[in-house]
Amino acid sequence: MTRKFFVCGNWKMNGSKKSIGELIQTLNTAKLDPNVEVVCAAPAIYLELTRSELDPKFSVAAQNCYIVPSGGFTGEISPAMIKDCGMDWVILGHSTRRHIFGESNEFIGQKIAHAQENDLGVIVCIGETREEKEKGITDQVIFAQMKAIADNVKDWNKVVLAYEAGWAIGTGNAASPQHVQQIHAKVREWLNNNVSEAVANSVRIIYGGSVRGDTCRELAAQKDIDGFIVGKGSLKPEFVDIINAKA
Repeated sequence: MTRKFFVCGNWKMNGSKKSIGELIQTLNTAKLDPNVEVVCAAPAIYLELTRSELDPKFSVAAQNCYIVPSGGFTGEISPAMIKDCGMDWVILGHSTRRHIFGESNEFIGQKIAHAQENDLGVIVCIGETREEKEKGITDQVIFAQMKAIADNVKDWNKVVLAYEAGWAIGTGNAASPQHVQQIHAKVREWLNNNVSEAVANSVRIIYGGSVRGDTCRELAAQKDIDGFIVGKGSLKPEFVDIINAKA
């Protein structure tokens, strides 16, 4: 089965009206591989600006959401609000949310369920920390994360899994293509054994962790790497090279 390559630019807590406008102009005028699905995840305060100025061929994602439609939850945004403002996707379970803000597998699962109830596509992040990698428990950590995801997904057609090598994020040094391929293959095998063969074959598994324009092609050539979630690199012109990694 051919899985459409998927690239998400996660702008994190970066940007201004001026810099985002310049980035959007770069994307709108760039020559991009038409066989790639591109999503830009803007800070919440810039979501509508991004959606209004970005070419409609790109999708826009929120970087987080809460588990209820509305209420006294200061600082949160709901899937209903995200949809109301014209967004198609939300990132959930990012390593930042897990390890800085203390979000558990269970809580992330609740977010997935509520996002799907509101017909949002979900880009769900999984991955291990450096400490977990050094302890040799990467598989256990990722499979526990996967169970919480699978228990809450109703429509796998609107799910993209993003493996983040937590120990590579922000370092400028991506995990080796061989390591990433190995992890992605294990996740696909887990899906085959615990969800279905059809889901295992169709769901896209993308990689995040210091993806750069000069290293993305070798990663993109791996059998089970179906795209990227890009942080720092998505704020630079090289994001175009990353989108075109398979061209």
